[in-house]
Amino acid sequence: MFDTEPLLRKFQKELSAGTVSLALLAVLGAAAQPMYGYQIAKRLERSGEGVLAGKQSALYPVLRNLEAAGLLASHVEPSDAGPPRRYYRITDAGRVVLREWAAAWRATRDSVDSVLEELIP
Repeated sequence: MFDTEPLLRKFQKELSAGTVSLALLAVLGAAAQPMYGYQIAKRLERSGEGVLAGKQSALYPVLRNLEAAGLLASHVEPSDAGPPRRYYRITDAGRVVLREWAAAWRATRDSVDSVLEELIP
């Protein structure tokens, strides 16, 4: 029997790579206050029904890239329990990009859904 599991994992990894930035911007765009990495990971886990859940450490390079692009800003605060925490917030530029990326995502999703519904009943 053909094992499809490795292909599914590869496909999910490719999808995730393209959507995590959008999901991170969405989480921070909806947040009333800046959030640190663990909070963001837990929010993704709850909101994304586990689909975007993964290793928390994998979020940090994406957060750094978004910050380097000017879409997020961060600051470090001491923590009562453990090491200092880096808090992230979305910037005005990040809000503009979030709206554009969300529109692009919806258009792509709708197009793929249309093809799938027509060809795979």
